[in-house]
Amino acid sequence: MNEALKRTIEYLGGKQRVLIVTTSSRWAGEKDDLPKSTLLARRFAAEVGTDRVTILDVVALNIHPCEGNVSTSRGNSCGEKKALLKSDEKNPSGCHRCWASINNPDDELWLVSKALLESDAVVFLGSVRWGQMNSVYQKLIERLTWLESRHSTLGEDNVLAGIDAGIIAIGHNWNGAKVVETQKQVLKYFGFNVVDALCWNWQFTDDVSDESDGTYRAAATAFKETYLR
Repeated sequence: MNEALKRTIEYLGGKQRVLIVTTSSRWAGEKDDLPKSTLLARRFAAEVGTDRVTILDVVALNIHPCEGNVSTSRGNSCGEKKALLKSDEKNPSGCHRCWASINNPDDELWLVSKALLESDAVVFLGSVRWGQMNSVYQKLIERLTWLESRHSTLGEDNVLAGIDAGIIAIGHNWNGAKVVETQKQVLKYFGFNVVDALCWNWQFTDDVSDESDGTYRAAATAFKETYLR
């Protein structure tokens, strides 16, 4: 078994409530071609136990863009008590405070925050696109900024302090290692306990100019042989 895969499975094996958040997209009609990161999430669930692992596909959720309340001319109103989402179903922890959740009744960020705050460990999985994590991941992280604002700006408790976290990025030929290092720092700013065993990058080639169609097909095969068998 691949060493990075083995370390992650072993670490998650010691947790009772694991959340795997997937963010890589495909057209809905692509039933037989799932993203590599989604396939990896299923491998984790199979190894650790489907009774202990929840996989949440953010692509399938209706999550509105961040409203930027963290940096208005009035100051940072992100995560303040007035932004509390008042719903026992959507906010059982009483911690979800996001103006976009209030301003958009059909918003489904609560599905992420509810599962996240009930977890012992969370691993974010996604694709590297144009040298950064994909737009679905970025939108999610921006919308979760209220978790960081609570303790960094508002001086309240860090509700993520007891949750282990990691980031796994899957890319083709550019910047993957740097993406992981950046996102590890982001998760630390948020207040997670960032665990190295849950953080790594897979990139098929270091040749940034290799964009041949055959290489992309070869990458899919190589990934499956390395992580799915």
